[in-house]
Amino acid sequence: MPGFRVHITGSSIVGACYGAAAWYVGGLPPMTCVLGAGLCSVAGMMPDLDSGPGIPLRESVAFAAAVVPLMLVHRLQAAGLPTEALILLGAAVYLAIRFGVAWLIKNYAIHRGMFHSLPAALIAGQITFLVFGAENQLCRYFMSSAVVLGFLTHLVLDEIWSVRLGMFGPKFKKSFGTALKFMGPDLVPNLLTYGMAGLLGAASAGDVAWSEHWATARDRVSAAASERLSQLPPGYLPQGLLPAQQPTYPPQPAPTQQYQPAYPQQPQTYQAPQYQVPQYQQTLQYPAAQPTWR
Repeated sequence: MPGFRVHITGSSIVGACYGAAAWYVGGLPPMTCVLGAGLCSVAGMMPDLDSGPGIPLRESVAFAAAVVPLMLVHRLQAAGLPTEALILLGAAVYLAIRFGVAWLIKNYAIHRGMFHSLPAALIAGQITFLVFGAENQLCRYFMSSAVVLGFLTHLVLDEIWSVRLGMFGPKFKKSFGTALKFMGPDLVPNLLTYGMAGLLGAASAGDVAWSEHWATARDRVSAAASERLSQLPPGYLPQGLLPAQQPTYPPQPAPTQQYQPAYPQQPQTYQAPQYQVPQYQQTLQYPAAQPTWR
């Protein structure tokens, strides 16, 4: 089977390509893409947590214990917790992952069990979605899908290494089909895995609905507060508390549109008006001739 270097190299290459595509095509911020690429690289070691004490378990648990509290900072700040509570909760999460999760995996995990399965990849993505808090839901989907992609990269490499080419065609090892599977041989781990996946899925759906409702309510409160503050008389509040005024510009005249008839206009001939000159009849009257006396 492939070793640690093969897995970490494969997941790192896939993560780098995925982050570059998200930045170039999806338009995500560069820092978000770099973080997603790093999560994809580290997720390539997660399926080997059930292989016992070794590099994958030690490095994965140490990385998760350091990164998970940092990813929870946004959620804890949104809850209105003070700085002291943030530090205490971060330390508690670190200790729980560093020692509690590591102890459970060492004592109860079975090699090539349900950790090497497709439902386990789904669970890893759901946990990442719930832990990572961001106002932009697209960033949360990107982070969770990066973890799922790194997890699947490990499983695919295991399946590829379980096929060996011989002189008479490919030969399949006994480990073939134990990585990309939906169910294991034992009933109890299968029920626990699918039950956890169902609970995390319901929690993720509820979190999305709550986040959208909270964002809408926050926008409404912010708009109402800005409107009330703008109605206060000048000098009532300090300048820093007043809402930013949008620059006003003089109204521009609306563009005039010339009416264009839908039918073609017929040429019209101009006819000069006909005027009638009035005719006047004048009678000239001369005075009668007076007789002259000699």
